[in-house]
Amino acid sequence: MAVAEMKTRLLLVLSCFILLSLNGFGQAMILLEGTYQGKNVYVQNPFASNGVGFCVYEVRVNDNVTTDEIGSNAFEIDLRNHNLKPGDAVSIKIFHKDDCKPKVLNPEVLRAKSTYEIVDMQVTSDEVLKWVTKGEQGKLTYVIEQYRWNKWVKIGEVEGVGTPGNNTYTFKVTPHSGENKFRVKQVDYTNQPRISKSVTFMSNRKEITFYPTKTDKEIIFDGGETMYEIFDQYGVIVKKGFGSKIDVSSLPKGGYFLNYDNKQGQFFKK
Repeated sequence: MAVAEMKTRLLLVLSCFILLSLNGFGQAMILLEGTYQGKNVYVQNPFASNGVGFCVYEVRVNDNVTTDEIGSNAFEIDLRNHNLKPGDAVSIKIFHKDDCKPKVLNPEVLRAKSTYEIVDMQVTSDEVLKWVTKGEQGKLTYVIEQYRWNKWVKIGEVEGVGTPGNNTYTFKVTPHSGENKFRVKQVDYTNQPRISKSVTFMSNRKEITFYPTKTDKEIIFDGGETMYEIFDQYGVIVKKGFGSKIDVSSLPKGGYFLNYDNKQGQFFKK
């Protein structure tokens, strides 16, 4: 056996011994991570299984030992003592004996909640959606949607800043011909979307048509590139994308519905 391989194996054995030794001291930890929402964390703290002392023996917030009174069957981690601002990142480590387990009663208070308010929203002349927000209290993704084909369609995402002051965002949009509507939304841990009002933009882009209505190879868009969706006769989406033509050669024979530009049509695959 090579000397280097022997050293590696000895290090692995030594590492395992250290880990087993640490477990022998009865150490365990619960890690909570999220953002400060202005609320404190509450912990249910049982006795150790041998009946001597409580389960939790140390709490750290962002790696700083807390001064909270943890020697009781329930205690509060007071985040106001750590100079945190709404939206700041928080890491809480709850160290406890491994023969018992404390319970965090309200872990959701560290999860980002959608609280934004729209200060201004518009589509600029160079086709950029711009919106200004205030009141954010955690980093959440903004989903950008465009109203097409009698429904709201997702066209992109922008990561939120997550701080309470005014935040400005931009997203390059691709309007269809005629009147366009755009909006943004966030979905937080409650799974309830927070949706902005829509903004309207009138495009002077050329109206798009397509041909042929019967084909075995491709659909051509006359007038430029467009977002599109193809559905089969059962309403199942079989293709979607963006471009000036669509390769339909792999589709089974039959009739299909086509969403494109701001219109809806039909074609037959031969």
